[in-house]
Amino acid sequence: MKFNHLNLTVTDIMAARNFLEKYFGLTCKASRGNGFAVMFDDDGFVLTLMRESEVQYPKMFHIGFIQKNEEAVDKINQLLKADGFDVQPPQQIHGYTFYVEAPGGFTVEVLC
Repeated sequence: MKFNHLNLTVTDIMAARNFLEKYFGLTCKASRGNGFAVMFDDDGFVLTLMRESEVQYPKMFHIGFIQKNEEAVDKINQLLKADGFDVQPPQQIHGYTFYVEAPGGFTVEVLC
């Protein structure tokens, strides 16, 4: 069995979509303005975004993007920081990892 899709509710479809495209390589295949978007990764995973005016995920909820190595994690961390995101340097915890609050109201973990 293969897990193939996830739906996230977000406050801003375009901001979340641009974030996921720029930093994590997802591709938007269909959208309806700022109300809905369907995104794919290179492995066939489908991430749908649906707009809500308020988003309240549980405190520990997040989605994760596994990278090939520490250098890739560092690169994304540096890009996010240069673009004004509030990110801490990666740490060795349960892997080499850091978290970032994504536009739209959800948390992303980047790790290897």
